[in-house]
Amino acid sequence: SRAGMALSVLVILLLSMLYEAVKMGKAVLLRRALLALPRSLSRESLVEPEEGGTEAAQGSPSLMVFPFFFHRWFQYHVGQTLFHVVQVVLGYMVMLAVMSYNAWIFLGAIAGSTLGYFV
Repeated sequence: SRAGMALSVLVILLLSMLYEAVKMGKAVLLRRALLALPRSLSRESLVEPEEGGTEAAQGSPSLMVFPFFFHRWFQYHVGQTLFHVVQVVLGYMVMLAVMSYNAWIFLGAIAGSTLGYFV
């Protein structure tokens, strides 16, 4: 029926838009994850030497900052992984719909991808 086809095209259009939104969300999370890392991971930037000694201070505040950066980066990485799983599932769903070889479904996927990228 016409209503069923229109609904199918609309659903595919929205799935394609969601796919593009997830792709952009993943890029934003990557940027935040990279900003969460310290500028330099060298030993000198993480460890402050004791006064009068050459060994690193065990209770150095800068040494304690590293686990914070790692924990924050790990949270962003888990978020990116979840976004990737959603992106793959949506991509396969749109691909399966396009493989129905229906021109209207194909145009709905193209229009949704275009609108999703534009927005």
